[in-house]
Amino acid sequence: MKNVYFLSDAHLGCRSIPHDRTRERRLVNFLDSVKDKASAVYLLGDIFDFWYEYRTVVPRGYTRLLGKFSELSDRGVELHFFTGNHDLWCGDYLVKECGVILHTEAQTVELGDKVFMLAHGDGLGDPDRSFRFLRRLFRNRFCQRLFSCIHPRWAIDFGLSWSAHNRLKHGMAECDAPYMGEDKEYLVQFAKKYLKSHSEINYFIFGHRHIELDLMLSRTSRILILGDWITQFTYAVFDGENLFMENYIEGDTKL
Repeated sequence: MKNVYFLSDAHLGCRSIPHDRTRERRLVNFLDSVKDKASAVYLLGDIFDFWYEYRTVVPRGYTRLLGKFSELSDRGVELHFFTGNHDLWCGDYLVKECGVILHTEAQTVELGDKVFMLAHGDGLGDPDRSFRFLRRLFRNRFCQRLFSCIHPRWAIDFGLSWSAHNRLKHGMAECDAPYMGEDKEYLVQFAKKYLKSHSEINYFIFGHRHIELDLMLSRTSRILILGDWITQFTYAVFDGENLFMENYIEGDTKL
């Protein structure tokens, strides 16, 4: 089988992270470098720092990335887009215009003879009550309809500004905190608990936490947290038998 790739957390469009266009080009170059080797690419959330679709309006920008999505889809590469906590307001634009397969919840899939549980990672055991409250609020259909009543000129600008303000105000965000150890990382704890009743899972792959982690949970199960595409440019690749974590260096993608 061809390779399957996994990456997350580019936060494109974030106003508090410099060199946004450069990071977009780097992601596009990576996708271009694997287009002949990939059967599927799984984008596990927060690819955009803010995304909100109206019926006839979507955020401006990202034309290089969206064009690359369309190109890979046209070539027969499956593009699986998981919504994160920053780009959860996806409608059908990416599906109809770019050919992506949209996922709004965690998915368990079989690739080769291995079983993968895939998710962005927000809401999976997170102990932060305020974050859990905001997550429920943002996913509420009524609240989304109310937000849709605001003109896109102000609504999209507000969303981008609010995200940047939070990152600057709080300094190191929770998702950017260093590795807290096996006993305190809530995604690790979630995976261990889930594994007790789903022993068939070989790989848990998550984003969200912006740390690069590859940890054995049992003799037959591992958890990977994918880092980010802000400073680390990390991804995972499954070749049909083995799963690797890699750092993308332009012009040097071998797997």
